[in-house]
Amino acid sequence: MTTISNNLQGVRERIVTACTRALRPSHSVDLLAVSKTWGPEAVREAFAAGQTRFGENYIQEAVGKITALQDLPLEWHCIGPIQSNKTALVAAHFAWVHSIDRLKIAQRLSDQRPTDLPPLQVCLQVNVDGGVTKSGVPPAQVLALAAQVAALPRLCLRGLMVIPEPAADYAAQVAVFAQAKALFDSVAAAVGPMAPHFDTLSMGMTADLEAAVAAGSTLVRVGTAIFGVR
Repeated sequence: MTTISNNLQGVRERIVTACTRALRPSHSVDLLAVSKTWGPEAVREAFAAGQTRFGENYIQEAVGKITALQDLPLEWHCIGPIQSNKTALVAAHFAWVHSIDRLKIAQRLSDQRPTDLPPLQVCLQVNVDGGVTKSGVPPAQVLALAAQVAALPRLCLRGLMVIPEPAADYAAQVAVFAQAKALFDSVAAAVGPMAPHFDTLSMGMTADLEAAVAAGSTLVRVGTAIFGVR
């Protein structure tokens, strides 16, 4: 097996172990391989090892990669910030967006989603712990934005995404992720009729996926543990 294949196996084992400890079925947590800064060859290696869902932060780089890998049945997730002048590219090339933090971007994505593609699956990015360097809508504003996004015709509101500041230890990681889970549950209850597919809590990365799974994550975004350090 290749290094990427071995790494993927190791990450999947970490997810299974974390689910077991949290008394959750292993299939309740999906893995998104974050392939930013890595070329198409690395993605092909991961695909050969059974990985089909990939996350990208840098839109221009991602579009080139997506184009180069059109022969593979991959699902592409935009997990980075989106400027207004990049919404058309995102709407045309991605299946998912995790990083919506304002209505203007959501509206443009809906307006620019090609009619021959299914609705764009989207999550709202929440600045759950108020980190000054982090993007995301404040928790107090999430419900209002969720209702607005759920009403857009070419978007399907699927859930929330969080990237908290690094925490001091496992207990602190779990505590902040638990805040995100509580917010997710409250939003799900409020927007259920408008967003019947609201089922995704995107949180946890290489350093803290165990804590995220313990708190209720349904999708972890892992890059370094799969592809290595650039």
